[in-house]
Amino acid sequence: MSGKKIRVLMSKPGIDGHWRGGIVVSRAIRDAGMELIFGGFQNIQQIVESAIQEDVDVIGLSIHSGAHFAYTKQIIDLLKERGVFDDIMILVGGVIPARDFPKLKEIGVANVYGPGSITSDIVEFIKSHVKK
Repeated sequence: MSGKKIRVLMSKPGIDGHWRGGIVVSRAIRDAGMELIFGGFQNIQQIVESAIQEDVDVIGLSIHSGAHFAYTKQIIDLLKERGVFDDIMILVGGVIPARDFPKLKEIGVANVYGPGSITSDIVEFIKSHVKK
């Protein structure tokens, strides 16, 4: 890897207030030396615009609302429409049933993390899959 830091946008689509997991993962990403852009609550358009403007390598989505398919698919579709989907890895985390993980991966998510995920595993996945 070159000297350029991995840039990660951490965002929460919708208005669900469950932030604990997103905060824990954000801190782990920052502490691992990656550049963290904390988007907070953003709509789909704002997430994609932030990702493009900030030239991120990864979008981390914290989704707990049960709308994980809808939000994720809308973001992926918009990234494809803007021509940047192949440049940005999508990770999804939250209270998501394990039976939904394969379908999220089918639509373009690189990996899915549920409750109890180990932050060092998330960091290692990012480091080993982002091409810098």
